[in-house]
Amino acid sequence: FFSSVNSITRRTLFFNTPTMVRTLLAIASMVATIGTSTAFQNLLPNFSFSPPKPSTSSGAIDLEDQLLAAIESNGANKRLDNSDEVSSLVMQLEATQSIPRPAIAPEVYGRWRLLQTTNADTASPIQRKAVDTTKFDIFQDIVFAENDPESLLVRQIVKFSETNELCVDALASTSAYPLEELTDRERTGKILGLNVLGVSLVGDEAEEDVDRPDSRVRFVFDEGRFDFGGFTIPYPVPFRNPLFRDAVKGWIDITYLSDRIRISRGNKGTTFILKKED
Repeated sequence: FFSSVNSITRRTLFFNTPTMVRTLLAIASMVATIGTSTAFQNLLPNFSFSPPKPSTSSGAIDLEDQLLAAIESNGANKRLDNSDEVSSLVMQLEATQSIPRPAIAPEVYGRWRLLQTTNADTASPIQRKAVDTTKFDIFQDIVFAENDPESLLVRQIVKFSETNELCVDALASTSAYPLEELTDRERTGKILGLNVLGVSLVGDEAEEDVDRPDSRVRFVFDEGRFDFGGFTIPYPVPFRNPLFRDAVKGWIDITYLSDRIRISRGNKGTTFILKKED
């Protein structure tokens, strides 16, 4: 286009001042129109700024390494013990900067291997078996339901072998995927003063930490099943019975999250240390 204009200018406009002025004004108008068009703007580089992804500091990585080493050195038969070294490292990691708003961060989704459970005394006998990694590999999946991509699940899996497992699904709720049913739990869970289903924090003791926004995942156990190589048996706990519905509600507060390690504290005072599976 500009080559043609240059040719015309050399042959005609140079000697015709009024025509030259009108042509230059027309060219200026065209350039102004093109410059404000969407097509022209799309040709320009995009200089929009995206905030950097939070990274784990070298100090936190070193603490993670120490924590993994401490759990390993304790031995597989002490994965329910309250180790002072492990507890100290957990508190140090919780005091460091980690991924913000962890309950809705992309890094939280997927499969996590349970490494260590502390303060398990307040859990029920059934729950202690479900988090006892001394005998079986235990995983916790934070995933979406296969038939509903907007339905969040917390899935507990106890692997007895490569083909045999127990899988317990809990409906989950966060600020990103709220579930109306998941109101605050009302009762501690004691039955006639006995710890049958575990003792939960309720009321003021169960308030969220305002300094850790979007760190809580609420859940209610919904169904479970044993899977023996494709042959399934329902888990014999009536999770959906209205009489038990409040007792099977709970929550976890994610107090530390990185690409590798997640630390969570549950409504029954239990601390969970998990490692992300590849």
